[in-house]
Amino acid sequence: MSAPLDIPNRDARRLWLAVNGLSGPATGPVDVPGMIEALGLLQIDTIRNVTRAHNHILWSRNRRYREGMLWPHLAKRALFEHFTHDASLLPVSLLPLWQVQFRRLGERAARGAWYQSGLAQHEIAAIRARIEAEGALSTQAFETKAESREMWARPPHKKVLDQLWYAGDLATCHRANFVKFYDLGARVFPAHDPLPEPEALTRLHEDALNRLTVATQGEVQRFYAVASAEEARRWAEGAATVPVRVQSADGSWRAALAHPEIEVRLAEAPEVPARLRILNPFDPAIRDRNRLERLFGFDYRNEMFVPADQRRWGYYVYPLLDGDSFVGRMEIKGNRAKGEIEVTGFWPEPGSRWGSGRIARLDAELTRFARLGEADHVRWTAARPDARR
Repeated sequence: MSAPLDIPNRDARRLWLAVNGLSGPATGPVDVPGMIEALGLLQIDTIRNVTRAHNHILWSRNRRYREGMLWPHLAKRALFEHFTHDASLLPVSLLPLWQVQFRRLGERAARGAWYQSGLAQHEIAAIRARIEAEGALSTQAFETKAESREMWARPPHKKVLDQLWYAGDLATCHRANFVKFYDLGARVFPAHDPLPEPEALTRLHEDALNRLTVATQGEVQRFYAVASAEEARRWAEGAATVPVRVQSADGSWRAALAHPEIEVRLAEAPEVPARLRILNPFDPAIRDRNRLERLFGFDYRNEMFVPADQRRWGYYVYPLLDGDSFVGRMEIKGNRAKGEIEVTGFWPEPGSRWGSGRIARLDAELTRFARLGEADHVRWTAARPDARR
C-alpha cells in the first residue's frame, strides 16, 4: 500500500472553497439548477432575516441571483424537495437513488410518536384522496387543530401530510410565498427507474465523496444523511479511494479518504481571491462545524434557538470569509419597511487585521447584501471596526 498523500492546510482550504463554489468569480449567467447540482443539495429555511437562507446561499455564488429565481425551477421539475439533514432542494439526477430515503424516512415517520396524528385510517385516506381529486393543496386547505399551544405543536392533518411527504407518496409540487403545496408524488417526480437499495447506497456514497473530494467516512455518511454509519463503513472498505492526510489549522494531521482524481483537482483548484464574503449560517461550506474548525480554525455555532442570555454572539450571526480565512462574524437584521439592514453586532476574529482595505471590502459586501434584501441603506448600531494595520 502506498503512503498517504499529504495535503497541507492551505491547499485543503483552497480545495474546499473551490468545491463549494466560493473561489471563482461570483458573476455570470444565473444557472440555479447548475449551482444546486454542483453543491448536491440546497438547504431551505423559513426564517427571513435579510433574506431567507436559500437565497443567500445562491447569491454567495452568483451575485446576480435575486429572490424569486429559485422556485420556478422546482415547479419545472428541474429540482425536487425532500429531507437530508434538513429540508432541502436536490437535483433530479438523484431521484433514482432517493427511493431508499423515501422508504426509510417514511417508515421512521410512521413509527415515530412525533408524527402520530391521532386520525383514523379513513381520515388519513380522505386527506390523500382530496389531493388526488383536487390537485395540489397546501396545509391551509385543511382544518384540523393542534391539541396544544406549544410552539412546535402541529395539527393532525399536518402530521399526516408530513408522513406521506417523507415516504414520497406526496411531494412538494410548488411553493408560493414559501407555503408548500402537496401533490401526489407520482404526478410530481419526473419519470425515473429506481435503483436497488445496495446500489443506491453505493452511488450516494460515491456522489457524496465526489462533491466533498476529501472527507472522513463519517463526513461521507452525513452528507446526504441516508445511510447508517455501518453502511458507510462497509462502503469505505471496498471503495476506490485515495488515502490522504489532511493538515488541520492547528498543524495536526488527520487521515481521510479522497476522490480518485484528488491530485488533478488539487492542481485545478484556483487560488482564492482577496474577496470578502458574508456567508449564511446554513451555507454548505460551513454546515459541518467540526470540519470548519478543523480546516479554518473558526469556532462557529448557530445560536438562533439558544436562549438570548446563553448566546456567545447573537441571534442571526453571519461568518465573514476573506480570501481563505474567516476573519470575523457579524449580527445583521433586515428591515424592509425602512429599506435598510442594521449591523447590531461585530466580532473580529482574534489575530485578524482590519486595515482600510478589508474594511472597504466589508462595506462593499454589505451594500451588495442589502440590495439582495431589497434595502438601500446599511446602518451600524454596533461599533465599526477600526482601521488597524
